[in-house]
Amino acid sequence: MRRVEHPRFTTALRQVEDSIDAAWDSFCAESGVGKGTTEARELAEVVLQDTSEFDWRIVDGALNQLTCPDCGATLGAGDAGCASCDLANGFRFAARETDRPAVPPGNEHAIRVSSAVARTRNRYTPRARAGYELVLPDLLAGELPTTAQAQRLKHLINQLSDDELEHLLTPSDLQRDA
Repeated sequence: MRRVEHPRFTTALRQVEDSIDAAWDSFCAESGVGKGTTEARELAEVVLQDTSEFDWRIVDGALNQLTCPDCGATLGAGDAGCASCDLANGFRFAARETDRPAVPPGNEHAIRVSSAVARTRNRYTPRARAGYELVLPDLLAGELPTTAQAQRLKHLINQLSDDELEHLLTPSDLQRDA
């Protein structure tokens, strides 16, 4: 089974998508804007003018409202090399991130990066996808690998073929193969 088909990953990705949708819906409601309206798309364009003013989930929600004028994908989700998507994808990383209570500092940053890779996996290499996707469920559970653990995972990932990477389901799968 491929990782992207496994419930461990699909559940984590759904949790991220739901959190982004909830943040966007709440932001629209607070702004007096109906979701899915022309005003919501205009609000999304306002958010993208200065993403540093907003939480990353709101920025990702704003991106979800817009279509790339160059490739037709959801803005920021088109293939790497699409100028408009490359720019928009960069916007998401200027947004604010606030760690949740009772998680290690940096956990929210790790969730944001891992979820960006998982949600737009076509933009990233098989090695990047494997590394970030493997840890996403654990990050959502409040864990955060140490630098040494992350470096060890990266080293093990670099030893595998692209096909082998797609079939990894958990970080412990790498440890068994080591």
